[in-house]
Amino acid sequence: MSAADEIIDIVDEDDRVIGQWPRGEAYARGLRHRCAFVLVRDAQGRIFVHRRTPTKLVFPSRYDMFVGGVVGAGESYDDAALREAEEELGVSGLPRPVFLFKFLYDDGAGGAWWSAVYEVRCDLPVNPQVEEVAWHGFLPEDEVELRLGEGAWEWVPDGLAAYERLKAYEGRRP
Repeated sequence: MSAADEIIDIVDEDDRVIGQWPRGEAYARGLRHRCAFVLVRDAQGRIFVHRRTPTKLVFPSRYDMFVGGVVGAGESYDDAALREAEEELGVSGLPRPVFLFKFLYDDGAGGAWWSAVYEVRCDLPVNPQVEEVAWHGFLPEDEVELRLGEGAWEWVPDGLAAYERLKAYEGRRP
């Protein structure tokens, strides 16, 4: 089954399930759905950054500082976060990602998705899926910030929105 054929939950403005559609059709119609975003750090605190493959349905060939993806029909955010992180990193036995917060992302072009943001530490050697990840590396946070500011890398817009909210969230943590 292709990614476009996967069945996903469609949700309302309060994140309640109101139906199910194939993923590709949900994207085409701009139907609100759910996504999980996982910030992955290694033992040195560096952030896993990757460039998406050109075959991705959404934001092909762009850079992202999160792994994750669409929550499947009937799947919880927590389960999706772990599944997506293990799939994209190419690992098994990752600790369960820690939920931080959720927000409604609006792409400004008629698409919106509820976005649950998580973090996890990965001490395992990564072997990212070649179908999902064209390039990857663990970068120090100051290098990520530099890459965000210089404009040389084209980043996924929902990942940028999640990262901005994460920085604000971290500023409020004790």
